[in-house]
Amino acid sequence: MIRFPLLRGLAAAVLCCGAITHGAALAQQAFPSKPIHLVVPFAPGGSSDVLARLLAKEIEPKLGQPVLVENRAGAGGSVAAGHVAKAPADGHTILLVAAGHAGMGALYDKLPFDPVADFAPVIGLTTAPVVVVVNAQSRYKTMQDLVAAARAEPGKLNCAGGGGGATVTNLAFELLKSELKLSITAVPYKGSAPALTALIGGEIDCDSDATASALPFVQAGKLRALAVSTDKRIDLLPDTPTVAETVLPGFNVSIWTGLLAPKGTPAPVVDRLYREFNAAMALPQVQEKLKAMASSSMGADSASFGRFLASETERWGGVIRQLGLKP
Repeated sequence: MIRFPLLRGLAAAVLCCGAITHGAALAQQAFPSKPIHLVVPFAPGGSSDVLARLLAKEIEPKLGQPVLVENRAGAGGSVAAGHVAKAPADGHTILLVAAGHAGMGALYDKLPFDPVADFAPVIGLTTAPVVVVVNAQSRYKTMQDLVAAARAEPGKLNCAGGGGGATVTNLAFELLKSELKLSITAVPYKGSAPALTALIGGEIDCDSDATASALPFVQAGKLRALAVSTDKRIDLLPDTPTVAETVLPGFNVSIWTGLLAPKGTPAPVVDRLYREFNAAMALPQVQEKLKAMASSSMGADSASFGRFLASETERWGGVIRQLGLKP
């Protein structure tokens, strides 16, 4: 009997490749087959939660399934991230992440997941500046005034960093202090709202906070904005200079948001999620809301966002370790 092992091998390989291609196509066609859970690592009402609900409303008709926003606040975002990391890798459970996700691995010693390796990047959504604010009645009129006062009387100034801990609002101020070699007493608060309330009440001297959180009080005349953290001024505060313009050339820090899926989520599913969220981000009503929140579109696809997340993780992990920050 004549045998054809090579031909049989080639046939098997062709069938295998066909099965893989067919499987990928099925994954794309079948998705989504049930409601999508969009997990937010913050309590309801914050800017990230508002963004999640806005986008969920826009993409539901396109996906043909409900998009349920699920708030899982706690432990600097690690509660939500841990939940999504162990979810089935089918695209039906996804995570909205903010910039603090990049510092999670350095801040917590024994996370049951890797903040980068255990996720599939989907899309980079938004960026926004941090703003340094003082009470409207403060004697500090400029960023230079604040820095000069900190140098003249080390340790006397009391300042908050938004939500404290590994939030980028806090890390940005800690980085600024470190680069300028300033001694400013950090006052921890459990979020932007209590920090801003304390600043308005005269309990502290300054706050480094999300622009979206501080802006209403600046516009109401209760706070004065001294500088924004990005490399360019923003439209909503055109007369407020950047940190780079005033006291530290080259300084550039942004708050950002993006979406992650569990590691192993099929590429066609990730691509479908990217396309739908990217289209939603371009809608006029979404852009209008982003502008009101002092945010702009990041516009990063899954590959670009993956590289960005790795870079931010290295950057903020280094800052956290250098400063010895703990949860």
